[in-house]
Amino acid sequence: MNQPPEAAPGKIVPLGPRGDARGERVGDLLVAARGIAQRHLQALTSTLFDNVDDALFDLAEKAESNAAQTQFFDGMREARKKRTLTERLFLEEVARSITELAAGKLRSRGSAEQTRGGGELSLVEDSELEESLAVGSMGSKAEMRLSRVLFALHQRLAVICGGVKLDDTSNPLAPAAIAQAFRMAQRELAVETRVRLIIYKLFDRYVMSGLDPLYDELNITLARAGVLPQLRYTSGSRARGGGGGGGGGGSQAPDADPGDTMLQAELVQTLGNLLAARRGHAGSGMPHGGTTGNHAPLPGPAELLGALSLLQGEISKAHNYADADEANLLSEVQQIKDQLLAQVAQLSGQAKGRVSGADEDTIDLVGMLFEFILKDRNLPAEMQVLLARLQIPYLKVAILDRRLFAQRNHPARRLLDALADAAKGWSQESDRDQQLLGCVRGIVERLLQEFDDDLGIFQRLHDDLAAFLDSHRKRADIAEQRAAEAARGREKLQDARRRAAREILARIEGRALPPLVQNVLVRPWANYMVLTLLRHGEDSPEFRATLRFVDDFVWSAEPRRDPTERERLRNLLPGVEKALRQGLATVAFQEADVARLMGELNLLYRQQLGEAAALIPDGIAAMSEPSSPPVRPLSMPESIEAIAVPEVAAPAEDVGDDTSPEAVLVRELKPGCWIEFIDAQGARERAKLSWISPISGRYLFVNRRGLKVADKTVAQLSAELRAGTAQILEEVPLFDRALDAIVERLRQGHVQAESIVKAP
Repeated sequence: MNQPPEAAPGKIVPLGPRGDARGERVGDLLVAARGIAQRHLQALTSTLFDNVDDALFDLAEKAESNAAQTQFFDGMREARKKRTLTERLFLEEVARSITELAAGKLRSRGSAEQTRGGGELSLVEDSELEESLAVGSMGSKAEMRLSRVLFALHQRLAVICGGVKLDDTSNPLAPAAIAQAFRMAQRELAVETRVRLIIYKLFDRYVMSGLDPLYDELNITLARAGVLPQLRYTSGSRARGGGGGGGGGGSQAPDADPGDTMLQAELVQTLGNLLAARRGHAGSGMPHGGTTGNHAPLPGPAELLGALSLLQGEISKAHNYADADEANLLSEVQQIKDQLLAQVAQLSGQAKGRVSGADEDTIDLVGMLFEFILKDRNLPAEMQVLLARLQIPYLKVAILDRRLFAQRNHPARRLLDALADAAKGWSQESDRDQQLLGCVRGIVERLLQEFDDDLGIFQRLHDDLAAFLDSHRKRADIAEQRAAEAARGREKLQDARRRAAREILARIEGRALPPLVQNVLVRPWANYMVLTLLRHGEDSPEFRATLRFVDDFVWSAEPRRDPTERERLRNLLPGVEKALRQGLATVAFQEADVARLMGELNLLYRQQLGEAAALIPDGIAAMSEPSSPPVRPLSMPESIEAIAVPEVAAPAEDVGDDTSPEAVLVRELKPGCWIEFIDAQGARERAKLSWISPISGRYLFVNRRGLKVADKTVAQLSAELRAGTAQILEEVPLFDRALDAIVERLRQGHVQAESIVKAP
């Protein structure tokens, strides 16, 4: 077994036999690791189950058969019902594995399954095989993606556990173990295999793909506690100890940027090549150190940081947000390089400031990053003004730590992405008290005034921003939920009204009904049907009873000359009266109105039967008193649409055939995306897509406070995108979008430069 690297000077990690003190220390570290793991996994699984509900609902709507639809709906209900239990069992399984590690018990992959499955051999069912393949696949994929950071975690856990050998198969916090723990917890869900496999896919998407921050924090916490703090990774080399060039031997180890991916590495390499090529074309290439001809030595990082600190102080003192001229910001960003070179020249006593090629690339790259910020349509102009002031602090970060552009989880990069993400939903209307604007301004001012070379400030400010956003998000979530519930309620009411109207129209169409009967159906009875639909649903006995009344009432209103039919009418009338009185009472008809209506119906049925009042059943006869004044006809509309569908938006138009780019884009939108709306006066409002109606297909938008901004049909939103009065905002983090744009910009410049060189 390879020996771990040497401890850094001043950081002693005891590796001897466990004593009481060491046992307590190991226990404390494992308890800390368990707490970190549970916190991250709890957040990830919460996001998972939030999306399970939506995914299964979408699949049910698109199901190819009733049986498949039932599977998805049953799975959705089961997952919702047992969500809390599944989450708890999952976290308990992970905690149990860590406890076993502390006790010296190592699990191999699949051992948890074996301990719960007994010792008997059995044939593996197809469903079990599919589950095993799904779990194994997601674990292997995550291990490949996170191989370097996992290696560091294996080494550190091995050290605190007395040197036991840990790898992807035995580390209780490795992706395979986490996936297996979820498999054990998911056994509580009584769902079909098809649904279970879908949940595994979602687990891979929302949990396994989000493990990076967990491993980052575990490694950082253990390193700060003195567990292999010097562990570094250099591509193609061996692990080396820090300090004085002394090294421990052994196998390859991960570097300290666990959030880095192969894609990021390739992107940074491409950037470096393009920047070097640009310097070559411009004839401004500089050596990376030493002297150039008769020039003095080029400034090192300390000199550059000193010059930048002077510029930073000047900007901080001269800072005035109220007077910031947005039109001049781009020019100011582009002038930073010249100002820095002038400062370097002044400090070095040279006529002209000079920097190494690598430093020039860094300065240019940061400059292009902030030029992108000022052109980024995702950011409101007010936020662009604020964030543009961070150019010098971020240039200092890039000089201090070259991994800024290579590491997605770099604290400074995460802070800038978080600021941009918060700014994306900002508007003056949604931030009338300017709390968010003030928070962002405060972060910018603290960086300008306090940041020297302590990179930890970025993590602290990121935590402050997260706490601020969380406190406001809770209130916004409540308001957003209310807006969605109100919209959902309106949609259900509208749908119920349309359903009642269709049912009544289908039964009276083509019939010459007395106006009294038609008016009863299209106003009070239609309202009663709507209430019944909302309370009990369309498949309920109560709603079927309302339809039977319509059939009976319509039949009773037509003249009956046949003695058999007249007898049937006499027998039918008491039930008609009872049902009608119940319905009228439910929709809060006044007693006087009920008595008047019953009197009118009594006269109608006397005419229908052509007989004296004594022949009418007692209940109906009692509805009219001979001493009563003449009955005044009820004032009711003749058209059912006027009452059954009042102020109801028609169902969403069928835009399935609309293949325009805008319509396709709209149909692909998911809740959570942001759109900027521009009204006729040019005022801008940013809104988040909160909910898509499964009934009408309308899109509900809310602002960052959770208040409703608009609701649109697909056709309306497509037209606004086409006209430019609506713009979909990017969901990709700011830093990633900026790097892609910079690469494209440099490539275009490279092509143009090559064409000039090759021109005769």
